[in-house]
Formats: sequence, C-alpha cells, structure tokens
Amino acid sequence: MMIKQELIHKIKDYFDLNVYEAKVWLALLGNGIASAGKIADVSGVPRSRTYDVLESLEKKGFAIVKLGKPVKYIGVKPRIVLEKLKNNIKQNAEERMISLSNVKETDEFSHLEKIYKGGVDPIKREDLSLSLKGKSNISNYLREILKNSSKEVIICTNAEEIESKFKLFQQTFIFLKKANIKIKIALFGDEKLISALSNKLGIKIKKIEIDTKFFIVDRKEMLFYLSKGVDSDDTAIWLNSEFFSEAFASLFEKAIKIEN
Repeated sequence: MMIKQELIHKIKDYFDLNVYEAKVWLALLGNGIASAGKIADVSGVPRSRTYDVLESLEKKGFAIVKLGKPVKYIGVKPRIVLEKLKNNIKQNAEERMISLSNVKETDEFSHLEKIYKGGVDPIKREDLSLSLKGKSNISNYLREILKNSSKEVIICTNAEEIESKFKLFQQTFIFLKKANIKIKIALFGDEKLISALSNKLGIKIKKIEIDTKFFIVDRKEMLFYLSKGVDSDDTAIWLNSEFFSEAFASLFEKAIKIEN
C-alpha cells in the first residue's frame, strides 16, 4: 500500500514521531500483524533501522510485540494512541505545574528576588508606566495589583466582561472583602444582567452608559484598557500616578452621580 509523503509528514507532526517512526507505524496499521522484515519492505525504512524503530514505537505505545516465533508486531489503534498521548501531556503539565510552584520555596528563587530588588539600577515603582498586550498578560497583572490594594478598588467595565470571567472576579472580590478593601464598581450593559451580577457577587453595582474599562487601586495606580475587543490582542496601559488616578477616580464618582 503506497502512502503519500504528505500523510507521513502530518502524522509525524501530529504524534511527535520522526519520519521512520511514522512510516513504520503506518505500515503496521496497514498490515495488521507483520514481521520486521515485512514492515521494512512495506515502509521503505532500511532493514537495519527497522528493529530500532519498532523498539522505539513499542516503548512509546504505538506498537505491541506478539508473543511467539517468528517475532511479529501489531500497530496500536490510533484512537488508543491519541488518548494515551493526551493523558501523558496532561500528567506532564500537572507535574510541571507542581515543579514550578515549588520553585518559589528554593534558595535560588530568593536569590532572584534579591537581584531584582537590589540591582545596580533598581526599578522604582513610582517611575513606571507599562503597556500590556494580550488577555492573559493583562488579567495576570490586574490580579496582582488588585491583590496588592490596601484601601480601595474602583472598577469600571461592562457586564459581559464580568459575566465571562465571573469565577476570576468572584475569587478576587472574596479576597478584597476579607481584606476589608472598599469596592466601587460600575458596569455598562444590560440592566437585568447587572442586577443578577450584583446579587451573585454580593456587591452594590451602579449602571452607567459609558462603555469603558479601567481599574483604579488606592487612587494611586490605574489599569486602563485601550481596546474593547474580545480577541487575544487586547491592549492596556498601567499607570503608577497618584495625580492621574485621583483625577480619574473623581471623574468616575461624578459620572455615577450624574447617572443616578
């Protein structure tokens, strides 16, 4: 059975195999049970390499050795291989997460923190303004500054944003309430949705007619979204300016009074 080179290369990429492994596995699937010699003939892989490739596929779970003589091989069903690979990736990811979490407890990580805080030209927080790109980057930074608040958090966004990230915001609000942080929130959007969110979060929410997104922490720093899209290319600016944050907070409070 002739197998197209395009299929071989795609199978190789999908299943993280080399070219010889992909050829041999496809040959096994197409022949049911076969000896190494036959697989070499069908796959076009040199006979001297076929044994090594079959052994590699067996270790990876793509092939099974049939007991008896002569030794023959069976190709493992693609669906079974796929599930096995998915489970392996999930397990590796979980192990990696645990490993990364443990890094914080090491002496090396403490040393990194000291290097960051006490460098030759240390970064002063009051000198910073940052441009952030991508939903994930912005969300991570937002979570960090909210958790570092000490007095007050002002949130102005749209109801759909809160609804789509409800679990994230719920956890953040629980944290802020436990820390006795004052929360002021105003949302643009459907009145019924805003009312439902207010009940679920246990926070009084004002409805506004301005579709904008910003977060002010302790009237000292502010995260302001430059885009309102739903794609991964969101852009935001973080400003560490007490003057600017206080001015925006005052405008926010005036807007709420006008709306009411």
